[in-house]
Amino acid sequence: SVTFCLLLCIPWGSSCPPRCQCTERAGAKAVLCSSRHLEEIPKDIPKDAVFLKLDANSITRIPSNAFRHLSHLEELDLSRNAIEKIDRAAFKGVAAGLRTLDLSSNRIRNVPKEALLALNAKLRLANNPWHCECALQEVLWEARLDPDSVQDITCHTAPREEYVGKPLLQVLDAGVNFCSVRQRTTDVAMFITMFGWFAMVIIYVICYVRHNREDTCKHVDYLKSLPSTQGHVE
Repeated sequence: SVTFCLLLCIPWGSSCPPRCQCTERAGAKAVLCSSRHLEEIPKDIPKDAVFLKLDANSITRIPSNAFRHLSHLEELDLSRNAIEKIDRAAFKGVAAGLRTLDLSSNRIRNVPKEALLALNAKLRLANNPWHCECALQEVLWEARLDPDSVQDITCHTAPREEYVGKPLLQVLDAGVNFCSVRQRTTDVAMFITMFGWFAMVIIYVICYVRHNREDTCKHVDYLKSLPSTQGHVE
């Protein structure tokens, strides 16, 4: 973007991750690590970085607390990587200040909704092999998505073959609700579990009653077998 190009004009004298370039303009500090063959997120990113470009690398995972120390971070570009896994607490620590997050053109099939719904940032999620499910639907409805890229969030896989290859927004607009499907499955599982517990309670009660009945019968028979003491009282 124009912002990053302008930031290249002034070198940044403080510490900078290997293979990255650090610049500063009007107090806005940027760490530029585009196309550096990185396989993971650098550990030594300066704490006062405002812009971080990690696009066009070979990063496969965003671990928990990967950016926790970057409390000033506003723009994060992770596009065009090989990201497959995003941990629930991947963006913990930057949720409040982050304005844009680009995860487009990766290998993301699913993502914990907690990782994205905690953000106020504008999200770009296009061109990933998404598995259309409830969590992704909730992200689409509740997160701040870049309107220009929403149509490119496509179902690579889905519960039904007819949804494959279609934009998720189009599928949802047709009345499909992936969350209701999951809810029905959960309801059935809960019903089966409750029925199993109820059956166990009934069986226990029946066994308990039978056991007590047998003990009572044995006690009555024992009392009958005792010699009578009637008439011996003076």
